[in-house]
Amino acid sequence: MPVFHTLDDIDPRGKRVLLRADLNVPMKDGRVSDDARLTRLIPTLRDLSTAGAKIVILSHFGRPDGKRNEKYSLRPVAEALQIIWKKPVAFAPDCIGPEAASAVAALQPGQILVLENTRFHPGEEKNDAAFAKQLAALGDIYVNDAFSAAHRAHASTEALAHLLPSAAGRLMQAELDALEKALGNPAHPLAALVGGSKISTKLDLLENLVAKVDMLVLGGGMANTFLAAQGVDVGKSLYEPDMLDTARAIAAKAGARGCRIVLPTDAVVAMQLKANIATQTVPVASVPADAMMLDIGPQSARNVAGLLASCKTLVWNGPLGAFEFPPFDRATVEVAQTVAALTKQGKLLSVAGGGDTVAAVAHAKALDDFSYVSAAGGAFLEWMEGKTLPGVAALQIRR
Repeated sequence: MPVFHTLDDIDPRGKRVLLRADLNVPMKDGRVSDDARLTRLIPTLRDLSTAGAKIVILSHFGRPDGKRNEKYSLRPVAEALQIIWKKPVAFAPDCIGPEAASAVAALQPGQILVLENTRFHPGEEKNDAAFAKQLAALGDIYVNDAFSAAHRAHASTEALAHLLPSAAGRLMQAELDALEKALGNPAHPLAALVGGSKISTKLDLLENLVAKVDMLVLGGGMANTFLAAQGVDVGKSLYEPDMLDTARAIAAKAGARGCRIVLPTDAVVAMQLKANIATQTVPVASVPADAMMLDIGPQSARNVAGLLASCKTLVWNGPLGAFEFPPFDRATVEVAQTVAALTKQGKLLSVAGGGDTVAAVAHAKALDDFSYVSAAGGAFLEWMEGKTLPGVAALQIRR
């Protein structure tokens, strides 16, 4: 695994620390509607503040397309952070230039300043060197605590790391440690559970996983496509007819590498996707022509739970069924609770993230019992695909 500096390796006392955070939080009626990303930032803020750093937070918010748009101002996010931090959090109406410089100069050790949306400048998404230098002029040390933005080679996530002494924040450090244990240097047997609707959106993911894991458990529309590739009539279930050859090729590659692909043997079916609709549980080989598979069946869920009990490591991306619509959440809930129990017993290292996975695990009331749950979305998925994340690579210590 690449080696990174952490907060333990820097002395931020009296220094201006440019902290790249992820303040790209959900908003409703001008207020933050979910402050999870702000709460996750607190350990880094606490350590830096206690050490006497002058903390200058950088972040993007929304997609203002390189120009100022008050709809995407970080001011209300800074106000929400202040409530969580329980101390004053200053705000500057720009992230470069005189207003930003003046706000940074006014900081005292231990204080926090949020700079305005980096995406108000076109140089951010262009990873422009000149823009990165303007950001760097405001700090002495760079700390990246935004793994969720690490898959983007932008000025505040990539170029800036090369201009100042750099380190990973506590959240970034925790994420990288968890991911290394899950796929970088895992304990075997290693399982991956992948759900979701389409193979086409997760081709790179599946190709990478079958080369690394001992067992690949599939659910959702993705499993339907693999079943159809085996000649199973999936009725009106969601699947990708043009991906059948691809599914067969992935299955062949898995077999050659000793990776077992686990598909459902029974399914919960209905005539339409609707909450609390009448359902049937049938073998996958007996799906009615006018019905859709909307969850793996109870036998399949028990089978998956039993197989995971024999594993030491699990990575999870995507629900097993249409969990937003009860009763098609049952298999996801059952398996998530099994994973949580195995993790609490110290028998399984469990890492989940990406897409709807966090919501699915939270729905199962298992969020706190997994080893690690990543809210990073695209960055988590690209990591699972085996891709280099620019924001992570830029932090690597070069020897």
